[in-house]
Amino acid sequence: MNNENNIMVCVTKQKTCEKLIQSGVKIKEQIGGDLFVVHVAPTGWNFLGNSQEGEALDYLFEISKAVGADMTVLRSSEVVKTIVDFCEKNSITIIVLGESPEVSEDNNIISKLTKKLGQNIEIKVVSTY
Repeated sequence: MNNENNIMVCVTKQKTCEKLIQSGVKIKEQIGGDLFVVHVAPTGWNFLGNSQEGEALDYLFEISKAVGADMTVLRSSEVVKTIVDFCEKNSITIIVLGESPEVSEDNNIISKLTKKLGQNIEIKVVSTY
């Protein structure tokens, strides 16, 4: 494992996630490391057939490329496990997430990730509104 601080930005299929990528860039400028932009698509979900969602992901891919980040689209029905596995494989120390629309603490992806990741990985929540 390297000693770098790698940053993971989790994006959804919305163009407003550009704000999350920009937050990741600012963190990278402060601490160094590599920047990874990740979208976890549910298994069986077809974003290529949906022009708005495909266009948004294409837009985020272009933004990622422009800032020197790798963008990865992963397919999984277990979003939290997939993110945790990606963190372990890529020595992620900071995750940038947008605010969760889930009001319930138990169903909130941020609280689920916090429980799974423990103290080793810092989670920064950014408003995309």
